[in-house]
Amino acid sequence: MSGDVIVVGGGVSGLATAVTLAERGRGVRVWTREEPELTTSSVAGGLWWPYRIEPKEQVADWSTETLRVYEEFALRPGETGVRLVAGVMAEQKVSALGPWSSRVAGLRPARPGELPGGHTEGVRARVPLVDMPAHLGWLRRRLEAAGGSVERRTARSLAEAALRARAVVNCAGLGARELAKDTGLRPVRGQLVVVENPGVREWFVLADGASARTTYLLPQPGRLILGGTAEEDEWGTEPAAGEAEAIVARCARVRPEVATARVLAHRVGLRPARPAGVRIERESLPGGVPLIHNYGHGGAGVTVAWGCARAAADLVPEI
Repeated sequence: MSGDVIVVGGGVSGLATAVTLAERGRGVRVWTREEPELTTSSVAGGLWWPYRIEPKEQVADWSTETLRVYEEFALRPGETGVRLVAGVMAEQKVSALGPWSSRVAGLRPARPGELPGGHTEGVRARVPLVDMPAHLGWLRRRLEAAGGSVERRTARSLAEAALRARAVVNCAGLGARELAKDTGLRPVRGQLVVVENPGVREWFVLADGASARTTYLLPQPGRLILGGTAEEDEWGTEPAAGEAEAIVARCARVRPEVATARVLAHRVGLRPARPAGVRIERESLPGGVPLIHNYGHGGAGVTVAWGCARAAADLVPEI
């Protein structure tokens, strides 16, 4: 054995778990197929909000714990990439949000003048909005400062990692479908358009959990992210031109000025959805090496990252 813990997966869940372990004094290496700044997490819009994730009871605790961490990070936005930004979740009632909503300070029904695009109902809140490429880079530096490391390496199996560590943590996202033989794990394709920001200061989301189409505007430093889609069982990662045009058109109905905003990039990510809910549990690999799973976060990996990371880290036995 040549190490203490190997975390498989370099997205936000993998890095948060690795940081948690490293800052508890464990020797940690992250195996990632791609650099963290190029993972699915880097494509995420970065809004803290429980979305397309189960089980609801545990999600309330994981998301609240993560909210508190982001509130601390937001004190240093230039360093961490995390800001607290006000915005509106349209066509939504506070009573329908779930138990987590009572833990968000200031969350309330939106007033008529706060609802753009002709909407008549919604929820207003000031919540974390994470600049994901910047945040992932910061998490990597924080991990390295704690003595951990990130390696570009594709795990052919979890047993392979077990040959080189005393414990393995599976944060492989959609890759866990093969690594953990979890055929219930499936992609939910998300496409977005990045444009120059014509002056949008607040976030806006209109999302129906039963629909493959969403509308959101997320102001990030130097750009505005427009979305989006939620296409179940779609594996394609190439942006579709027609879908991009439809996204811009939907967003322009909310803020007309985005119709002529210069397009900077098109992006696609595959959310790792699991009907049975997030999997955080421990089992053993051949040879008795502990394997801890932390995957299946659906559309809310950013939202539950630290709550799940700490839950997973608690299952890593002391050696």
